[in-house]
Amino acid sequence: MLPLSSWHASERRGIVGVFTDIDDTLTTNGAITPDALQALAVLKGAGLVVIAITGRPIGWCAPFMTGAAPWPVDAMVAENGAVAFVHARKTDFSSQIGIEPTSNIDSSLSKLYQQDAVTRATNQMRMQKIAARVMFEVPGVFVTRDSVGRETDLAFDYHEHARLSAEKVQKVLALLQGYGMHTTVSSIHIHGCFGNFDKWQGANWIVRELLGRDLALELDHWVFVGDSGNDQAMFEHFTHSVGVANIQRFADQLTHLPRYVTPHERGAGFAEVAAAITAALSLKSLLKTDVI
Repeated sequence: MLPLSSWHASERRGIVGVFTDIDDTLTTNGAITPDALQALAVLKGAGLVVIAITGRPIGWCAPFMTGAAPWPVDAMVAENGAVAFVHARKTDFSSQIGIEPTSNIDSSLSKLYQQDAVTRATNQMRMQKIAARVMFEVPGVFVTRDSVGRETDLAFDYHEHARLSAEKVQKVLALLQGYGMHTTVSSIHIHGCFGNFDKWQGANWIVRELLGRDLALELDHWVFVGDSGNDQAMFEHFTHSVGVANIQRFADQLTHLPRYVTPHERGAGFAEVAAAITAALSLKSLLKTDVI
């Protein structure tokens, strides 16, 4: 991993969109830090597309997309890419699979799923049985406290409120994989789902649905910021990827690392990424003015 200062201004000037993880990238102890929230607003104010992408449940995300002080993001993709809230109308999307109204939350929001309702309901019943079996087989393991808001995946706490050993984490992963589930590990949770969902797949999906564009064809113009194992697919594919400094905790466990790393951890690190981008965009604007 190179220091963030190695990211050349000529590359930063071309950025049009930012994907960011949430837990331990924007947040500290579960709450977004003021500098990270301001950084999101600065990026939006500069005209960039800003999308949060997380392993958290879609129900957990709802308060941050609504209310008196919603986060300044264009979309929030939850459950490692399977479902999203977007600030757009139902008729704005290329696919109508799994779109549901959110009038009970906010009429300006749409909720998008990658799976239809029947598939989700069937998977939910399977996951409830699997959760019970895992907790029986591995004493001390429990589903996450936010599980009530989950609709498409199963999650167990290993480092949010619990402190599980590496051995128990591996046992849970082996059990989930034995049931045919796709698994990943974030900085705080162990995830399993039925469907080939990860953040990279979810990022491509949401760019296609929200913007009508092919993310894979414009990776020179996007950046991803993250911190842990369930961000690896993004680190692998993004031309411009950044880890906040606390990624060092997981570095020896990851197959795919970000290209750059920030000097500071969590929200302060994300703010450093935003400052690097906006500084380059400001320089680009000055150069255009000089030419004129």
